[in-house]
Amino acid sequence: MEQVAAAAVVDVRGIVTGWSEGARLLTGRTAQDAVGRPAADLLAEPLPARGDGAWSGPVVVRHRDGHPVILTVTACPVLGPADEPAGLALTARPASPDPAPEPTVAERAFQQASMSMSVFDPGQRYLRVNDAACQVMGVPEEALLGRPFPETVEDAEHSRGFNWHLRHVCETGRPVRYESFTGAPALNREHAWSIEMWPVRDEVGTILGTALAALDSTEQYWARERLALLNEAAVAIGTTLDVVRTAEEMIGVMVPRFADFASVDLFDWVLGADEPPPMPPGEEVELWRVAHGSVTDGIPEAAVHLGETDLYPASSPVARALREGRAVISQAGEPPFMRWVEERNARAPKGRPHREGVHSMMAVPLRARGTTLGVAVAVRVAQPDDYAADDAVFAEELASRAAVCVDNARRFARERTTALTLQHSLLPRGLPGQVAVEVAHRYLPSGSTAGIGGDWFDVIPLSGSRVALVVGDVVGHGIPSAATMGRLRMAVRTLADVDLPPDELLTHLDDLVTHLAAYDGGGEEVAELGATCLYAVYDPVTRRLTLASAGHPAPAVVLTDGTSRLVRMSPGPPLGVGGLPFEAVELELAEGTVVALYTDGLVEDRHRDVDRSTTELCNALTAPVASLDALCDTVLKAVLPEEPSDDVALLVARTRALGAEQVATWDVDPDPAQVAATRQAATEQLAAWGLEETAFVTELVVSELVTNAIRYGEPPIQLRLIRDRTLICEVSDGSSTSPHLRRAHAFDEGGRGLLLVAQLCQRWGSRQTGRGKTIWCEQTLAPSP
Repeated sequence: MEQVAAAAVVDVRGIVTGWSEGARLLTGRTAQDAVGRPAADLLAEPLPARGDGAWSGPVVVRHRDGHPVILTVTACPVLGPADEPAGLALTARPASPDPAPEPTVAERAFQQASMSMSVFDPGQRYLRVNDAACQVMGVPEEALLGRPFPETVEDAEHSRGFNWHLRHVCETGRPVRYESFTGAPALNREHAWSIEMWPVRDEVGTILGTALAALDSTEQYWARERLALLNEAAVAIGTTLDVVRTAEEMIGVMVPRFADFASVDLFDWVLGADEPPPMPPGEEVELWRVAHGSVTDGIPEAAVHLGETDLYPASSPVARALREGRAVISQAGEPPFMRWVEERNARAPKGRPHREGVHSMMAVPLRARGTTLGVAVAVRVAQPDDYAADDAVFAEELASRAAVCVDNARRFARERTTALTLQHSLLPRGLPGQVAVEVAHRYLPSGSTAGIGGDWFDVIPLSGSRVALVVGDVVGHGIPSAATMGRLRMAVRTLADVDLPPDELLTHLDDLVTHLAAYDGGGEEVAELGATCLYAVYDPVTRRLTLASAGHPAPAVVLTDGTSRLVRMSPGPPLGVGGLPFEAVELELAEGTVVALYTDGLVEDRHRDVDRSTTELCNALTAPVASLDALCDTVLKAVLPEEPSDDVALLVARTRALGAEQVATWDVDPDPAQVAATRQAATEQLAAWGLEETAFVTELVVSELVTNAIRYGEPPIQLRLIRDRTLICEVSDGSSTSPHLRRAHAFDEGGRGLLLVAQLCQRWGSRQTGRGKTIWCEQTLAPSP
């Protein structure tokens, strides 16, 4: 080929009009292919500006195969009949192979650059490629020069986009910078590229081609992706205080961006309320599957179903991760990995086809606050990259965040269970039967993240067949509130035994809360330890209800005519404020009146109007139902939202009355001679009731109590017998001095009366009244046959 000479004729328009056989041999183009075409189309590089005369020099033409051919060309003008220029006669021969010049520093820098650099002509054909670009393309520079870019890559969307940018830069003359996540012919995985293209111009500004530089930013790309995934995990994981839901949220973050399949297994104690036992070293581990996910519908890869246990051998990556407290990576070909896959296939052979291609897995322990809760497993099947050290660092960070959320959910569930158990142990389990009222109650713990509150209720039997109805609510949630509730409930019962009126009882209770707050954290914390309380006393003899409130909602009553309303009363301040009075309200109720006491969780909520809720409560209380239990259910269903934000306590009571035939009353003159007459009257009344067997004890009790009232008390004096489930004897006088037991000496003439009463009766006591005091005692009656 070096001896071949070529000839061609080009007219004044630059069109080839003649083509020799030598030209075909040098360029591979036939006369049919060349004649009639612009000579510029046959060039690989533009000719420098030349005059109209003869010239000689190197010219780079493009071979038909696309590679450049350097020729030494001599041009002679061709003249027409009138000596006018008619074109050029060209002769050419291959350029002599001169020794390659020493590359310049700039050329070396281009060739050795760490980023991929290439130069293209205006037709997007390769003109120059550096070593990094050849490595990416997987071929030497000679295989690319002169070839259009689309011929060197697969026909894919990213390749078409790359070629579009090349043309766009050449056409507009504006540089382009963009990022792409694509593969490359010589790379077995997708890479992230930061690509910059710019036009190459000559000294007059004509665009000669396009240059580009592509920086492999894969590591930075994945670092950003992992950071974004961690940020997403911070928002997506831990939205609820539920252990299983938290595990599911972790799976949602891992699949599909980090794993093709992932699972979360936990120790059984995490799902309960037990303390973590020590993990025996070097032994197999049993875990509960609580969540898993896959890029494949139906999760066919899973060998363990949700809620089942899995036993991991001590040598497995899972057991090692739990034992060593770090992420353990296992790849295809490694013995532990192969044993793991074989065990999965043996346990669930139907999923074997979906496990083909599994090439990398990672087990990451879930550790929070120094405690290992379980393990997360990530598996890659379709994703080509094996898990590496950077992935392990990311997985440990993700697992750490998720583990804290799981531990928070576990601790919340444990505290909630503890508080609920404590509260249930403090609330009345079985209310004693009462003659005064028929009762039903409901307690609903809050399902919110705030935890169990301090709501309580109680029904306390009092002397004289009376009964106390109590509801209260301690500020706050959790175990402290439940414990405070228990203290207040016991305090109310203790004060109720003293038989104080409702307003006085709340005054004493208010002082107690103030003292508790002072001891528990200082006087300034009084309000935070405060509570509300409603205390009511119903007397079935007088059919009067006396009640007082310490910042608590007023109860509702359903009258015998079927109408309902809230009790009009002036609630005092919440307990713990101190220094302000409480006001009692007294109502006379017909037998069969329904009284509903409740805590604020029933009617108050930030999303509900209180007035509307209380109206719904009053309406619900009038619904026709078969029992008070059914009425409680009806009220809760009608008034409460689907997810109450606070605890709810509801106590419903239907009043009863003791008829005149069950009560006998005598006024007693303050004369010792009246004791015998009073004793005789009581005996006759017992005979009328058919209670002759109680006459002996009753005579002794009446004699002692009436004698003490005449001797030590003040008029007016009154004796009252009440036939209830027990026989109640009451003696009232105008003195406020309370009696007390004392031990009489051998020669004392008195001092044995109350001791005798206490020995003969089931219970005895005294209570203050508005006009003095009442001493009472109860005798057990034999059940009716």
